[in-house]
Amino acid sequence: MALRKHEAERADTTWLRRPALLREEARLEGRWLAGEEGRRIEVRDPANGRLLGSVPDLGPAETERAIAAAATAWPAWRGLLARERGAVLRRWAELMTAHREDLALLMTLEQGKPLAESRGEIDYAASFLEWFGEEAKRMYGETIPPHLPGSKLIVSREPIGVTAAITPWNFPSAMITRKAGAALAAGCPMIVRPASETPFSALALAVLAEEAGVPGGVFQVVTGAARPIAETLLRSPTVRALSFTGSTEVGRKLIAGAADTVKKLSLELGGHAPFLVFEDADLDLAVQGALAAKFATSGQDCLAVNRLFVQESLYEAFVERYAAAVASLKVGPGLEEGVEIGPLMSEAAVAKCEAQVADALAKGARLLVGGRRHALGGTFFQPTLLAEVTEEMAIFREETFGPVAAVLRFRDEAEAIARANDTIYGLAAYLYSRDVGRVCRVADALEYGMVGANTPKFTGAPIPFGGMKQSGLGREGSRHGLDDYSEIKYLCLGGLQG
Repeated sequence: MALRKHEAERADTTWLRRPALLREEARLEGRWLAGEEGRRIEVRDPANGRLLGSVPDLGPAETERAIAAAATAWPAWRGLLARERGAVLRRWAELMTAHREDLALLMTLEQGKPLAESRGEIDYAASFLEWFGEEAKRMYGETIPPHLPGSKLIVSREPIGVTAAITPWNFPSAMITRKAGAALAAGCPMIVRPASETPFSALALAVLAEEAGVPGGVFQVVTGAARPIAETLLRSPTVRALSFTGSTEVGRKLIAGAADTVKKLSLELGGHAPFLVFEDADLDLAVQGALAAKFATSGQDCLAVNRLFVQESLYEAFVERYAAAVASLKVGPGLEEGVEIGPLMSEAAVAKCEAQVADALAKGARLLVGGRRHALGGTFFQPTLLAEVTEEMAIFREETFGPVAAVLRFRDEAEAIARANDTIYGLAAYLYSRDVGRVCRVADALEYGMVGANTPKFTGAPIPFGGMKQSGLGREGSRHGLDDYSEIKYLCLGGLQG
């Protein structure tokens, strides 16, 4: 039924079990704001270009209002007991789980990812609210043995104040809850500017946040063009911390923009993940791992593998099996049964895949699978496999963000490590080997914030997500996730001599 209705000129979303989750207004000051007439941003299904709806194109004035509302709401929110804030977050998580199917359908329509992946993201997103609902009670301080006679030294962690987040389109729910869950748990309000391509997932979260008992000024969603909203957030001395997930290029600009107010930044930036397959690896496990690590979210993931390094003795066998696996991937609209590769988000993403493939072929790469736009048209691109890739090719240096896999040979462990580290990025890396000693040596030598050994999946609420080098600052999730939203305060209590 959903597919038939979706074939209308404008997408019909009345098939949602709860249509009220699709909001076409921003959430400010505890109310829904339609914005000025004529200033709207259209949201379209990337699978077919059809209109899903629109949201207000807000700017500096509305952002200032959101900041003021957050500042007003902060004292009461931080004044709650940690267990009270945690209870609100857990209710929010429960509501996400209860509306999982609607939230997933909405995400697939605006983002394009297969419905099974959208369901997985909703579970992932809810897990952060549940996790930080518990961590709120564990924002511990410490006491220090005194260095002065008659004194007691006490260290506490306090909420930093008004916070903001600028979130991406590839994970439109999880990147919000990973940030907002931590901020709210610490006692801070948060203003979210979601990607203009995928605002409905954010606004649906705001609907559920309100029902869970999150006060209006504590969680706000400001829709609109990124630059004016970001510049307003950066200029404001009231906003004490800002979190961003996106490109390294934009991250550099945010660092510069935050300098005037010495704002705390947490940045999850570009990735260029290597995938190392050693000659003693389980071949079938490595092939399946490479398939998952490369092609999830159609390759539009900062964790997606960009360079597959395979040891020479295993190279031909790996490439043969991997090519067959890549060729079997089903491409189509995310709501279609069994689809594994959905549309890319934009024409620019397709053009980048085309350019990287053309550059690689011109410099001697071997095309084994795909390599061009899909017959479905639009922004669909064929799952692609390139062999005999070298450092001279653009795909070795540039993050692809699409379904194009590049395989390279290596001779020994030292060469694999050196070539894997030959990048400005350092978010995630993968390695496959049966030798535990090798796994430990290589993992230690890789200059990446996260390493998956013999597995393509390692993310989750308990782990510290983040990178090294130009892949970002700070960590999200885990007990460390509260760090970017709290300050350390030291109290020296003197005069305690008897």
